[in-house]
Amino acid sequence: MQHALIQLSEQASNVPELTLLYPAIHKILEAYLPSSNFYVVLENQLTHTLELTYFSDEKDDKSVPLAEEHHFNKGLTGYVFKTGKTQLFTQADILSGHKQDKFKVLGTVCEHWLGVPIFQDKEIMGVMVSQSYHANALFNQSHVELFEVISLYLSTAIERVKKRELLELEVKYRTYALTQSNQALQNEIGQRKQALDRLQILFKISRLATKTEHLSDFYQQIHHILQSITYAENIYICLYDKEAKQLSFPYAVDERISTYRTRPYQKGFTEYVITQRCAQLIDNKRAEELIAQGDIVRTENHSTNSSETSWIGAPLISEGNVIGVIACQSYDHKHTYNSDDVELINFVSQQIANVLQKHLANQALKQSHEKLEKRVKDKTKALQQSNLHLQLQIEERKKIEQQLYHDAHHDALTGLANRSLFLMQLDKQLQQYIRHPQHGFAVLFIDLDNFKAINDNLGHQAGDEFLVEVAQSFSYCIREHDLLARLAGDEFVILLNHLHHPQEAIDVANRIIEIMRVPFCRDGFCIESGASVGITHSHNNYQHTDEIIRDADTAMYQAKKNGRGQCEFFHPLLRQLDMNSGTITQINDTLQPQDLHFNGKAIIAIHNGETQACLVERFWLHPNLGKIQFSQIEKYLSDTQQLIECELNLLTSILTQNNTLQPILLNCNINMLNIGHFTALKRTLMAHLGSSVLCLLFNEEAISRADNQQIQHLNQLQEMGIQIGLNDFAKYRCDLNIVTRCQFDYIVLSPIFSQRLLQQTSHQLQLQGLLAITNSCNSQVIAKGPAILNYQVLLEKHGIALFSSQQDFSASLPDMSESTQIASIR
Repeated sequence: MQHALIQLSEQASNVPELTLLYPAIHKILEAYLPSSNFYVVLENQLTHTLELTYFSDEKDDKSVPLAEEHHFNKGLTGYVFKTGKTQLFTQADILSGHKQDKFKVLGTVCEHWLGVPIFQDKEIMGVMVSQSYHANALFNQSHVELFEVISLYLSTAIERVKKRELLELEVKYRTYALTQSNQALQNEIGQRKQALDRLQILFKISRLATKTEHLSDFYQQIHHILQSITYAENIYICLYDKEAKQLSFPYAVDERISTYRTRPYQKGFTEYVITQRCAQLIDNKRAEELIAQGDIVRTENHSTNSSETSWIGAPLISEGNVIGVIACQSYDHKHTYNSDDVELINFVSQQIANVLQKHLANQALKQSHEKLEKRVKDKTKALQQSNLHLQLQIEERKKIEQQLYHDAHHDALTGLANRSLFLMQLDKQLQQYIRHPQHGFAVLFIDLDNFKAINDNLGHQAGDEFLVEVAQSFSYCIREHDLLARLAGDEFVILLNHLHHPQEAIDVANRIIEIMRVPFCRDGFCIESGASVGITHSHNNYQHTDEIIRDADTAMYQAKKNGRGQCEFFHPLLRQLDMNSGTITQINDTLQPQDLHFNGKAIIAIHNGETQACLVERFWLHPNLGKIQFSQIEKYLSDTQQLIECELNLLTSILTQNNTLQPILLNCNINMLNIGHFTALKRTLMAHLGSSVLCLLFNEEAISRADNQQIQHLNQLQEMGIQIGLNDFAKYRCDLNIVTRCQFDYIVLSPIFSQRLLQQTSHQLQLQGLLAITNSCNSQVIAKGPAILNYQVLLEKHGIALFSSQQDFSASLPDMSESTQIASIR
């Protein structure tokens, strides 16, 4: 059965269309069923009738079930469809049911008939049938189970193939549309290029008119240029003397007429151009029309052998007067001129007229030169505008392509990146991190609280407006190079790049949570929302993006279980969450005192490197997850009493194994100061303290929320000779009011504040305020960071005297030898 399902899944993934899916399923079933007769009937959603989709039978051909009197609704297939249950009939059962009018026998009666309904989302969509005409080919229970399982997955396979068909059709349509668009663009580019080439040639003519000094050279070069862009084998330039009524030909090249002599003004093509004062295009038909109208008169010595079949001419106009004509002609239909040629020769005629005017008088030359420059500028401007128009069209098509890409990778409602783009960028960031681990990153998985209440009470339109506002608010909480995306519904994700410390991700999460505390109001009705944020960091050695999303999602659900409106950093312990109870399995039961260990980190004086104290770190060696910081498992201990016992056992072990007079700084849970636990803490300290100098460190967050009773207990510990310290200070913000709540002996800065201290002036100013308070209270400030000499030197310049290095402090804890670097509670 598993093998058959695997084959079905492969076929659903590979076949290109539905018509090939059913034969593939038939081929799979032939290997497992006693009969090869198989057909599938599906309901038409429009007519609500059963229609044959696939049919293969050894007795009946396809025309039998398709006959009008053999409609499936009346037969065995319709009976299975109506009952929605699997039916296995023998021949006797079929005949009996026919007599009882349960159904009709359609086609050849078989020996055994098996029909299974096909469901989609609990709605029946069709029937899958196999039948046997041989008495010895029986269907047993395993055959029925296989047939039922195949039918369960058939609807899914059909939907997958349908979606693939639709996707392929859409791809073909988009490809065709893009091909047509590109073809049209290529054609337009070709036309623009052709126009550009012609304009460049005309520009050469304009420059030639201003540079040549001799008219003969000018005429000859004009001829060469015209030959490069149109048919100009036969050309002549005529000058008109209005007073003498004569036409002269200073330049002429013709394949049939050897010389052009000066002649009187008559009624030829040239004279017609002069009379009309505009360019003319004349072929045989128009010549006959002009002759019939009397505008053209052929001379007696005109030869029909020399008659031109296509002729164009343009007047040479100077200062409003026609001074000549330029004309081109072809014989024997070698070339037929068109309107473009008319426009071209008209432009050339203007250049010739300008040159002629230049040679008439110096003043006329100057005016002609100015006109020429103006025309050149106009043509250049027109060319530039044409180029600009073409460039705008190209850019517009690029914008369309970019818009299509944007729409495919962004959420239509919020405009944020969608799942596809986010996973693509996350994969790039992951591959970069694998190559360059120094560039850390983090993923924040955000789920909005009470979003359903907004939709239910204010409507879905208000819900959409809320999502848009949330998306805009979230964008204010991140940097420009970070990526904010909407996965689906009220789920958002953020990719934070170039992180130096995981605390930066927590800072972003806290800003988001703070923003979401503001109620969402519409039409006088307000609903308080919120955000639960799950965070995972690149330090977890990820290899695939789905692992990152999974862990961030897991951390987000833990944040919801912890009370919503907060963030949770992912830890491998969360993978052991019991989804029913919401607690960590095996911790309360398997956590034993002998599994809790500790080691020391040296606190040195930066100016000479001498050890001044020891910062003790506590951790649990988990049998599967390895080393886990004790602070990470405190919040998962459901039994507070067990937490207190662990704290006291660790404290006893540290004090009994210490033999140095230098201070030991040890983290302590704030719950130890509660009534009922504080007595046990004092008893333990009095019994094991001895000559040791002990400083109990409490987290900044715990001190900020401590009540008056807990503060009094802190003062009592100091009266007993126990030093008090503030740990992880300025993790979120540098609140100097916390420092003044108690007389602290040590203040340990958070690593992220120590790092930003060297980068940001605002943090340097905050440190100066802290040092002013600690100096007056005789408190010592300790910074954390990597054991780099330059790093420590920079801290010292800002007033930091003590530094917590990464080297184990084996001197004060002699049991931490090189072979045994941790001490455990026995």
